[in-house]
Amino acid sequence: MTMKRILIALILLNLISCKRKDELLTEAEVLACIAAFDKGWENKDPKLVDSVLSEKYMYYTQSGNPFNRENLIATAGSDVYTLQTMKRESLTMQIDGDAAVVNTIWSGKGVYHGEAFDDRQRCSITIVKHKGIVKILAEHCTSIKSANAGIN
Repeated sequence: MTMKRILIALILLNLISCKRKDELLTEAEVLACIAAFDKGWENKDPKLVDSVLSEKYMYYTQSGNPFNRENLIATAGSDVYTLQTMKRESLTMQIDGDAAVVNTIWSGKGVYHGEAFDDRQRCSITIVKHKGIVKILAEHCTSIKSANAGIN
C-alpha cells in the first residue's frame, strides 16, 4: 500500500470510530434534563414535560405496565393528578457515551383520580443525547416498601 492510501485509510477509520465530542452526554446535561422534567410536574406544565421526553419515551408503572408518552404528557397537565409535595434524592448515574442510566429515589404526595397517595419510589431513568439534544427515553419506578413490611 502506498503512503497516500494508508493515510486515507487512517483518516476514514478515525472518522468512523470516533464520536463527535458534542454527542457525549455530560452529568450537567443529565441533571438539567431531570430538573426540567420535575419542574414540569411541579408546575403542571405539560409543555415542559414534553420538551424533555424522547419521541419514543415509555414509562413503566409500578406494576410493570407500559404508560406511553402521550398519556404521561396528558397526565402532567390534567386535573386528575395533583402534587402537593415532591422531591428527588439519592441520585446516581452511569454515563456511557451518549446514554445514561440514572438511579434516584422519588417521593411525592398528592391525589390521582381522587385517591390520595404518599409514594416513595426507586426510579431508573434512561437519558440519551441525539444530535446534541438530551431527552428522557424511558423510566421505570418501583415502590420502596418500609422495612416493617418485609420482602415478598
